[in-house]
Amino acid sequence: YLLCSRIGEMCIHVFADNNTFVIIQSQINTNGFLSVEEPQVESEYLGKMPASFRMIAVFLGDLDNSDGVGKVYYRQDSRPSILLRTTDHINQAFPQDDEIKPTHALIITWENVAAHGVPGRGDGMWFVFFLAVFAYNSETCASNRQKCSSFADCKDYTNGYCCQCRPGFYGNGKDCVAEGKPQRMNGKVNGRVFVGNTPSPLELSNNDLHSYVVANDGRAYVAISTIPAGLGPSLQPLSSLGGVIGWAFALEQPGYENGFSIIGGVFSRQAEVTFLPGNERLTIKQEFKGIDEHDHLVVSTELEGRLPEVPRGSTVQIDPYKEIYQYVITSSSNRDYTVSLPDGSVQTKAYQWRQTITYQSCPNDEEVRAVQSTQQLSVDQIFVMYDSGNQLIRYAMSNKIGSIHSGPPEQNPCFTGRHGCDTNAACRPEEGIQFTCECSTGFTGDGRQCYDIDECREMPEICGSHAICNNQPGTFRCECMDGFQFASDGKTCVEVDRPIDHCQRGTNNCDIPERARCSYTGASAYICSCLSGFVGDGYTCQDIDECEQGRCHRDAVCYNSQGSFTCQCRPGFHGDGFQCTPEHEKTQCERDRESIQVSSNTGSFSFFHLRPAVSQYVPTCDQHGAYEPTQCHGSIGQCWCVDGNGQEISNTRTGPGQRPLCIDRGVIPPPIGPTTRPDVSPVAPGTHLLFAQSGKIEQIPLDGYSMNKGEAKALLHLPDRVAIAVAYDCVEKMVYWTDITGPSISKASLEGGETISLVTTDLESPEGLAIDHLARLMFWTDSMKDRIEVAKLDGSQRRVLFDTDLVNPRPIVADPSYGRLYWADWNRDGPKIEMSNMDGTDRTVLVKDDLGLPNGLTYDTESQQLCWADAGTRKVQCMDPNGRNRRTIVEGIQYPFAIVSHGRNLYYTDWRREAVVAVDRTTDRETDEFLPQKRSRVYGIATTPTQCPQAYNYCSNNGGCSHLCLPRRGGFTCRCPDVVDGSCVERNL
Repeated sequence: YLLCSRIGEMCIHVFADNNTFVIIQSQINTNGFLSVEEPQVESEYLGKMPASFRMIAVFLGDLDNSDGVGKVYYRQDSRPSILLRTTDHINQAFPQDDEIKPTHALIITWENVAAHGVPGRGDGMWFVFFLAVFAYNSETCASNRQKCSSFADCKDYTNGYCCQCRPGFYGNGKDCVAEGKPQRMNGKVNGRVFVGNTPSPLELSNNDLHSYVVANDGRAYVAISTIPAGLGPSLQPLSSLGGVIGWAFALEQPGYENGFSIIGGVFSRQAEVTFLPGNERLTIKQEFKGIDEHDHLVVSTELEGRLPEVPRGSTVQIDPYKEIYQYVITSSSNRDYTVSLPDGSVQTKAYQWRQTITYQSCPNDEEVRAVQSTQQLSVDQIFVMYDSGNQLIRYAMSNKIGSIHSGPPEQNPCFTGRHGCDTNAACRPEEGIQFTCECSTGFTGDGRQCYDIDECREMPEICGSHAICNNQPGTFRCECMDGFQFASDGKTCVEVDRPIDHCQRGTNNCDIPERARCSYTGASAYICSCLSGFVGDGYTCQDIDECEQGRCHRDAVCYNSQGSFTCQCRPGFHGDGFQCTPEHEKTQCERDRESIQVSSNTGSFSFFHLRPAVSQYVPTCDQHGAYEPTQCHGSIGQCWCVDGNGQEISNTRTGPGQRPLCIDRGVIPPPIGPTTRPDVSPVAPGTHLLFAQSGKIEQIPLDGYSMNKGEAKALLHLPDRVAIAVAYDCVEKMVYWTDITGPSISKASLEGGETISLVTTDLESPEGLAIDHLARLMFWTDSMKDRIEVAKLDGSQRRVLFDTDLVNPRPIVADPSYGRLYWADWNRDGPKIEMSNMDGTDRTVLVKDDLGLPNGLTYDTESQQLCWADAGTRKVQCMDPNGRNRRTIVEGIQYPFAIVSHGRNLYYTDWRREAVVAVDRTTDRETDEFLPQKRSRVYGIATTPTQCPQAYNYCSNNGGCSHLCLPRRGGFTCRCPDVVDGSCVERNL
């Protein structure tokens, strides 16, 4: 091409050929000008345009992204619409050159970029039409390595680059996953579906879709939530909604590859379903968008059309079927299904299925992959169900990919899926029916049992400076610290220039913290306000003398102090000073104490206060006259726990210098005046901490990992009750708790309403509670009956799991995804932490050394860490669930009672501090403390996550059991409750 500047007759000769260009008689200056003759010095023409010499501002620009914050994007484009626009721009500049026919254009855009030496940032675009006559080859690994998976290598070819998964991983190079590792897929479902002959469609709007695939046996599970009852039953025949997920991770037969191995996680799928004999038609469009930052595949689904109606209450059974896949990928099949109606009749129906899957393979790969052009997907063990109670449609199926030709079936367990390898392991076939199990990348073990490798702990510097490493099952994720963000390379953390929080830095001019509060309001601004008990403008605060306001009872004396005051009843009265009543009749404890004092002084006359003999035990009473839960005999140096009647609780007596951990089992005295109903105050959206105090359960909102202490308040008032354990069901958003004064186990909805009693009989001291949100079960410990029990979440079908070798069992936690239970026994003669399957099998002692009083226990499903708080050793420690890699998080704490995990933080309640304490596991230090407004002992603690953890166990739909379905590792057990109605069937699966 010949481009002329039309300044005189000087021209620029540009030759374009095979992705190269040559410019004759030109000079490119460092400031971005392209000149066709020797330019002057910059001082002669910069700012004095037009210049006296010939030039074009081809590359002129002052964008600066050297700080790593702003981003510049460019692309080479040859679409006809772009080239037409390019021609228009050239014709406007050179109207006499009407035969210009560009072949390429370069489009450059930017966002959040600063101009060099100028404050402020902005967005914009360059349309560089004068480069339309050439293109250059940027398709190399040097400039595209970041487009490959972190588990792939980049390889250059003649015409470009390709990504290839490393050994131990599979995929298309841009998406790679570890061999044998279970895969999770999340997404949304939208659309309009007509059912039967109804004239109006049912709308689906961002309904959640979750899928879980056990990759080493080809079993896929799919669930879609919030499906209305008018649509759910009719979706049951449509198991193929999840069929493509089964194809993507199907169990591979020798010489054949599943969908993900061939095309990765980015592809489109469109399916047309025609139901017979009514010819109802439904279109399914799905966009698979690759792997997100949580290592989950992402899919969006759209449904449009009509389904034949399946009556409510009907069940659907789908026969095993086969599909032929041809690459480029198309498949079709005819499928039969059976509908069992509520009246017992059965209907057999069918539908035709045609689908097309489109994807972008690497066009530059010069190595021929041996992919079979035609493969057969075999699908069996198909399970479909609509759960009307939870508005869920569930699909499950087993998938194998192999040859279209019939032949003897493969016998090696790696190809049948019956190998017994861990769900996080790959099965490696050997000769005949021999095989080995190999843990997936990111896991360690013998293949039969695999445990997550904590890369963050073993390689502390893996994320670089100013970054925090968060371990995840099989992998890890780096996050920039506060005040930093990722640079354009997606790896390096660079400092963010952001406003100063003067409240946190202590550089504000508010009054001292004992009198005023500094509140950060954004930017570098803040507000000063006086604390309760003080008055002023926040910069200067003065004490309020509450005694002048008559705040105490008329029979009490008021004592003013800085920012507060106290009320004390006068002699002859008792109470808290706000309410004072005449002295009450002596309690049993007071009478026992007085009788011992009197008897020890019989026979002598004295005007002094009565005192017992030196060697005699005298009971200790609290301010209400009840027995203190901990009683001590000073002469012999022993202490023990007592019940509400003052009777010693067995196995609690300690030696000199020690005090047992005793729970106050006395009933709280009835309050004076009207009492609060035990109703739930609705909780705002988001994650909260729930913790128990005598008479109530409180909630603290979490802002990330920080406790929003200013918004803490009572969730549930429980007059005359002592709530101990607290647990949360993320499915129905219910809080569960145990009460030792009843005793009982109850629940209430976080959305408000009445409390519901679940278990009220055959309990003595229920102190630990755990929820399996998948199998819909609850487990609890009873430290007086020395046993562990299980029941449905409604309290029905109770069964004792363990009643031997237990002395003081207290905390208990569940791992639903593996069907495991963990609990601790603080028996002073032999404290221990144990583990078993949820059906009571494989009971094992995990920890018995270096334990004192293991009161709190929690299990983090993300990091697969079991953590506990010990009031005897005064430590918080964590380890793998197999008892390895034990490490201390913090030590020197005071008297912890319960503990819970959330992300990188642990939160524990402390009896002595009467507080909730936050601990950062990544830095091994305490970071925050919350002190309730009413100071008293704090007990159990739980979190309310915004959504349930992604997991699956075999009892998600009760496993077909008649009564109790109890999960265990790799299967489940059907068990009968202790009280049987005669129709129960027990079996192991």
